[in-house]
Amino acid sequence: METIDIAAFERVELRVGRVLSAEPLPDAHVPAWVLDVDFGDAIGVKRSSARITDHYAADALVGRLVVAVVNLPPRRIGRVESACLVTGFPDADGAIRLCVPDGDVPIGAKLA
Repeated sequence: METIDIAAFERVELRVGRVLSAEPLPDAHVPAWVLDVDFGDAIGVKRSSARITDHYAADALVGRLVVAVVNLPPRRIGRVESACLVTGFPDADGAIRLCVPDGDVPIGAKLA
């Protein structure tokens, strides 16, 4: 495992956002949802491609809080430009479970 110093970690913008919409990723080789996530006035709405279809239905994602990296460069995933990285952990079968706050926190809050 590579180690980093605290300054490198502090440059990562991990923020809380609320999922506004979830739609299937068109022409995906691996099933994924296209999420529009609201990070509040300072950051706005960002789009993400998330391979979380094993545990989450699209309609169940809308309104949920998620934790995402918001300062990575955009990345094209098929026809979608993903502008943030929604975080999660693989379960025993490799399917992703979202990393989420365990209570209500303000939209846009930064990981402390």
